[in-house]
Amino acid sequence: MYDIILFDLDGTLSDSGPGIMHSVRYALAKFGITGESEEALRRFVGPPMIPAYMRFYGFTREQAAQALAYYREDYLAGAIYMNTPYEGMEETLRTLKARGKILAAATGKPTSMAEDILQHFGWADYFSFVAGATLDESRSEKNDIIELALKELGAADRSCVLMVGDRDNDVLGARLAGIDCCGVLYGYGSREELEGAGAKYIIQKPEDLLTIV
Repeated sequence: MYDIILFDLDGTLSDSGPGIMHSVRYALAKFGITGESEEALRRFVGPPMIPAYMRFYGFTREQAAQALAYYREDYLAGAIYMNTPYEGMEETLRTLKARGKILAAATGKPTSMAEDILQHFGWADYFSFVAGATLDESRSEKNDIIELALKELGAADRSCVLMVGDRDNDVLGARLAGIDCCGVLYGYGSREELEGAGAKYIIQKPEDLLTIV
């Protein structure tokens, strides 16, 4: 039985893809890269930004850091709120909380931004802790973020913790931390991606989580 549930944010709690893709497009344009397809931009929803710019566009670390700065310039100017809660998510969070589960966010988004979004949705009271990336991305890998959440929550028995996420980095981060992961298909990852990474469960919609925990 899982007593602690960790949630990814982007593509898991809410559909933040439109805002992320808007700001990635803005940042790429600063480097003269335009006309990128939605498919190309979707790759940025979930993984850490600096490695993503380096991997997908061959940026140096310095260029990727500048791209991240441009991204945040646009994101904080308004794209952060181009974000919609997934249908059924609030009811799922409310039910889990009523069952006595401890909920926390474990997201690659900087902590301050994640807290802002949860507050915007009126969800802050559902979460006991928000573990996110640092602004300088010195903490950006999902396993490090999960470890922070586990430490803060005093999770001695990791068999009682479940990570919920939509991308392979959520699953792999959970495995490195020694906890199970539930992959979601309503976000930005595919079944093939999630199963390939080793997700223990796969669900189609938020309320399906209630049958697992």
